[in-house]
Amino acid sequence: MQVSRWLTAPLVALVLAAAIPQSAQAREIVGFSGNYSAGTVVVRTNERSLYYVLGGGKAMRYPVGVGRAGRQWSGTTFINGKLLRPAWVPPPVVRRDKPNLPSLIPAGAPNNPLGAAAMLLAGGERAIHGTNNPGSIGGAVSYGCIRMFNADVLDLYGRVGFGTAVIVTR
Repeated sequence: MQVSRWLTAPLVALVLAAAIPQSAQAREIVGFSGNYSAGTVVVRTNERSLYYVLGGGKAMRYPVGVGRAGRQWSGTTFINGKLLRPAWVPPPVVRRDKPNLPSLIPAGAPNNPLGAAAMLLAGGERAIHGTNNPGSIGGAVSYGCIRMFNADVLDLYGRVGFGTAVIVTR
């Protein structure tokens, strides 16, 4: 790609960021089978997909990033917290691997890995959250959290409530 000299680095970055699929177009309604109630969240880590069960054999499918090798998990939990524009306190396991991280990364900071919203999962330090690194969606990249495009996590945030069942399968 040839870029004119008058384009500054920030403008080039903006143009490239616009080309990365962070919009609501990443999600889609698909056929879905399984013995799940409408309103359940099902994460299939092998597919790198999160499904919000709509009922009637349909679900909203979202692409996600999942836990990397050694950090993957499966099981049943539920949403026990919801945060918009959350600040991030790196948990101890992350601080051990990355001791130079600050103790708090403020909401909206470009290095905040939680992105636009987070839904906290009961039973641990895991969440379903947005990301400021859209290139990580589709990969095995996290410490066990489920990452979504920011537009998609905001859509899911509006659909779920406290107590929503979350089932993670491999």
